[in-house]
Amino acid sequence: MRFVNHIKHSLKSGKPTVGCWLTLASPAVAELIAHCGFDWLVIDAEHGPSDTQDLAAQLRAIDAAAFNGAKAVGAVRVTANDPSLVKRAMDCGTQTIVFPNINNATDAKAAVASMLFPLPEQCGVRGVAGMVRAGSYGLDVNYVKAANNQACAIVLIESVDGVANVESIAEVEGVDCLFIGTADLSASMGYLGQTRHDDVKASVEKVLTAARKHSKAVGIFATSVEEARQYREQGVTFIALHSDTGWLAKGATDALDALNLRS
Repeated sequence: MRFVNHIKHSLKSGKPTVGCWLTLASPAVAELIAHCGFDWLVIDAEHGPSDTQDLAAQLRAIDAAAFNGAKAVGAVRVTANDPSLVKRAMDCGTQTIVFPNINNATDAKAAVASMLFPLPEQCGVRGVAGMVRAGSYGLDVNYVKAANNQACAIVLIESVDGVANVESIAEVEGVDCLFIGTADLSASMGYLGQTRHDDVKASVEKVLTAARKHSKAVGIFATSVEEARQYREQGVTFIALHSDTGWLAKGATDALDALNLRS
């Protein structure tokens, strides 16, 4: 298993990285996308069909690609800010969790605590088990003591309340990245499907301002290279460049359009 969490360290250093969303619950697709050169891949267990066994299989596939020279690291977006879901995802081998719908500091503190084993200096609530994939099935005797230092919490700011409380969320110790969910954010603002609306852009800038103030990284989902470049110019360093589904659909439709086969 990986020990150093490269996602966490790149977020702390401010190094720009590019990843991709995995929504198909396919280990083969995860392995293929890992070989494409992305820095990280987020397995989506919120809107994708992945269950716990799917998470483990995809994380294995990403690790297999790394063994053959790929640099991608696997992360998991859980279905909800729920300690039982976080525990299972981390036991499967991820060190990085993406938490949906974080609306205030209380939500953020609960998210961080769910990733950490209980230690005197850390108020963790994660259930302790070393006989899991993350701990090399009990063969890594240092896993339980070392895991907390590599845990990485990425919290989604994707509502009016989340933006309103972004200052207090950014202050929470253990939050490594504020990820702006523009799709849900625009919907919560009354602009469903209008992720580039001026009011949504203003909310994005508010999150960026809070992140700079509290030295936190910012992430976002970009649907195109042009959009990714714009976000990078704004200071976003953790950019998801579309998804497995998006690239598959784009490749197919672009080819058919080029051959004039789509009506």
